[in-house]
Amino acid sequence: MKILVVGLGSIARRHIKNIKSIDSGIQIAVWRQFSKEAQLGELESLVDKVFFSKEDALQWMPQITFITNPATRHIDTALIFAKGNSHLFIEKPLSVNEEGLQELIEEVNKRRLIVMVGYVLRFSKALQTIKKALGDNLIGKVLSIRVSAGQNLLNWRPSQRYQDTVSARADLGGGACFELSHELDYVSWLIGEVTDIHAFLGKVSDLEIDVEDLVEISLKFKSGAFGSVHLDMIDHAANRYCRIVGVKGTLLWDSFDGGSVRFFSSETGSWQELLAVREAGSSEMYKAELEHFFNCLASGSKPTVSLEEAKEVIRLVNTLKASAKTKERVSL
Repeated sequence: MKILVVGLGSIARRHIKNIKSIDSGIQIAVWRQFSKEAQLGELESLVDKVFFSKEDALQWMPQITFITNPATRHIDTALIFAKGNSHLFIEKPLSVNEEGLQELIEEVNKRRLIVMVGYVLRFSKALQTIKKALGDNLIGKVLSIRVSAGQNLLNWRPSQRYQDTVSARADLGGGACFELSHELDYVSWLIGEVTDIHAFLGKVSDLEIDVEDLVEISLKFKSGAFGSVHLDMIDHAANRYCRIVGVKGTLLWDSFDGGSVRFFSSETGSWQELLAVREAGSSEMYKAELEHFFNCLASGSKPTVSLEEAKEVIRLVNTLKASAKTKERVSL
């Protein structure tokens, strides 16, 4: 099997290592879209070829292409390789707008390609435990969900100059909304369709960036539940948690406080752990994500995060930005 990776940032490097750990026989090539140097570093022994032109990358005829370049270039790049009959793994976010997306969907459907978008938190054991608990009606009808994710941008990629990273630049699809869109994906995955959004966002810090670093979002779901989502790139005390309140109890996950999932029962008036052991680092999630993708390729089944679902995240982000601009609630 031949896999092409477009881009060579931190997520591309993670995927290359995980692909080789799953199957060392897979051939991996990298297309350096905007560089004339390989710069493989620790990947030297894992990468078989490096291309510096689109033509050479296409001529290699990869069966699978991993799109890990900036989000603003995802759709254009995906279309190039879909037309070359390559299955696609596209890192999140799918894009920053819907331009070209319908053409990609039609191309993928016409060629019967498998496409998955990298919202890796769906492969977190913690969130899978919460998903199962909701499916089992453990807390009854959901009344509210509160979600938060934040970390100071200075601490995201300490080895890089933060001003140059994708996260800091609007032209590359950065900002808290898209960089932390995992939360927007999983609230819909857990609770269902969002019908109304009211949001505030802006750049409130002294960071040298041209994107929003703080977002506060109020949501109403089709089910009648209310939700709130906090996203930031300013908090020096990193956080990621989810609290869901139902008529029969509460579910709580705090990724930076042991990572366990706890359930408070209104019947017993006490807490119990549903998932006691924290995952062995984020690598476990990413490997589970790739194994799912490869299983879908083998079976022809639809991946857990489809183009259509990832499109909804784009719609949510652009709707919340519209709400913040008008300072009004917006219905979807």
